[in-house]
Amino acid sequence: MGWVIDTGKLSSLCIAYYCSGHGYGHATRVSALVQALLNVDLHGTIHIVSSAPEHVFSDCIKRGAFYRYAEIDPVIVQPLAYEIDRQRSLAVLKSFLSKKDLLLQREKRWLQELGATAVLSDAAFLGCMAAKYANIPSALVTNFTFDSVYSFLSAQIAENLENSDAMTSDIPLSATELEPLIDQIHFGYRCADLLVLLPGSIPIPSFFCSPSLPASSWVTANLKQLHPQIIDSILWQRSGADLLPAVPFPDTGTLLPRSVIDAPLLVREPSRDCYTPQGRLRILSKLGLPAESRTRKTRVLVVSFGGQYFQQPSRDGSRNHIRNVCREHPQEVLPLNAGSNVTQKDEPTRHTIMDPCLLATPLSRLVKGPQLWAHVTPPAKGVGSSPQATLTIGLCSKTPVTGPNATYVDMIPHAAEAIPYDPQLLPDESWIAIVCGVSKEKWLEGAALPDRFYVAPKDIYMPDLTAIADVLLGKLGYGTVSECVDACTPFIYVSRPLFVEEYGLKIQLEREGVGVELERSSYEAGDWAPAIREALKRGKQLKERKRLQMAKTLSDSSVDTRHLEIMKLAEDVIGWVDNWANKVRRGE
Repeated sequence: MGWVIDTGKLSSLCIAYYCSGHGYGHATRVSALVQALLNVDLHGTIHIVSSAPEHVFSDCIKRGAFYRYAEIDPVIVQPLAYEIDRQRSLAVLKSFLSKKDLLLQREKRWLQELGATAVLSDAAFLGCMAAKYANIPSALVTNFTFDSVYSFLSAQIAENLENSDAMTSDIPLSATELEPLIDQIHFGYRCADLLVLLPGSIPIPSFFCSPSLPASSWVTANLKQLHPQIIDSILWQRSGADLLPAVPFPDTGTLLPRSVIDAPLLVREPSRDCYTPQGRLRILSKLGLPAESRTRKTRVLVVSFGGQYFQQPSRDGSRNHIRNVCREHPQEVLPLNAGSNVTQKDEPTRHTIMDPCLLATPLSRLVKGPQLWAHVTPPAKGVGSSPQATLTIGLCSKTPVTGPNATYVDMIPHAAEAIPYDPQLLPDESWIAIVCGVSKEKWLEGAALPDRFYVAPKDIYMPDLTAIADVLLGKLGYGTVSECVDACTPFIYVSRPLFVEEYGLKIQLEREGVGVELERSSYEAGDWAPAIREALKRGKQLKERKRLQMAKTLSDSSVDTRHLEIMKLAEDVIGWVDNWANKVRRGE
């Protein structure tokens, strides 16, 4: 699909781009498209509206985009990067919807005062609603929508944690309670006039006639994959599936024909030299690694969970032994006097239970399970103790009590034992690991990283780091998956079964990249090496081909195909805005 751009009108285009604050994936793709839009429309203005921090948009702000902080969408509450707290997520949703009308009026008034030509939204429904009531066209730029995400929280799921004698289940939300709340989100998305459908998509029920919500009906009973007919419907979304009717503009009654753009992979561009040996060494040097960890023979594992808190691997190496010890000792409740609350700006309070036995050991990690719960994290960039050291741990009998006033945990006193371990984090000494998305403030004093583990700077440019990586370990999110696919970097992922978005991303990874699933129990136990070897083996040829291709692009000064695809998308979006904005305002 394409629209002819009237360059004579481009100087008047003013686009408001709403970006969800849930995860960095939204911000990275917004940044990529904003920069392309500014390249096409050199005289236009783009205003980014988001609850994500300003610094994540620094690249496009440098190019001339404006930033405005605003609360524009509810967030899913994640105790860890691969967990959802359903009840707290529901509470956040209810709170947001209780003030939705006030927020809607605020955004409508701001858009009118700004003189916005159009709204783009990824994937905040409030932006689409505000545009409709401000009488300007809007486009939804996404691979999923949050009506599906919240709908999926009614799905039944049970995880068998190896540290537990019984199946541990969280309680699904009531579909009856969710339905009226989801209807409000769904209508907000219905207000969008254009869908820019990104790769790795799942059904978009606010645009297409089928499949409809609830999203839990899209997956198999074991929540392992989408039903075949749902996968077919995703393909039809890109080739002319029936669309739901347009919502008229309230002031004029104008109906704007709804349409879909099948978008290319939307990613930020890495530095041009990062695929060369010299560029790779430049980036490793910039990280401050010692000389022995940045040779041409060094293999790099990047650990990235999209800016979320993530669980550090346990250093025990013998979880069955831990379970047996737990049965042998009496239980006793011990109070904890400190460390019960950890708060980060713009994020819900996380209540953290500290085990005194763990605070005494320099190799403490974040360990969660029926036996142990401690938010103990590594220090700033550096090398820690030998992987053959001995860890002393305290053993707990139950999952801890959590809540606003949680200050204690059921634990077994005097049950600490010296347990030798071999975590098998990295395959051999040729590997290093670079951990992203953490800061010095998140690590407890005295804790240490394993040998050859380093913490990346907060401002590291992830496309470059992904490009130089031999393997990446993280969660399935659009930003990480798309950048791994673009860089041909094998991706080891820890599945998040309650995130319905990841079902579409798995399909994309299978078709265009290399993906290896690491069981959560293996991740938390620190048993990474087998998956790293497998990912490297499966992705090595593809990665080498990418390096040769990009080195050729650098040598002959040609333009990367991905860049051309994104620029074409920007031209299509601006052409659509230019074509319809004035017609809507005139009521045609």
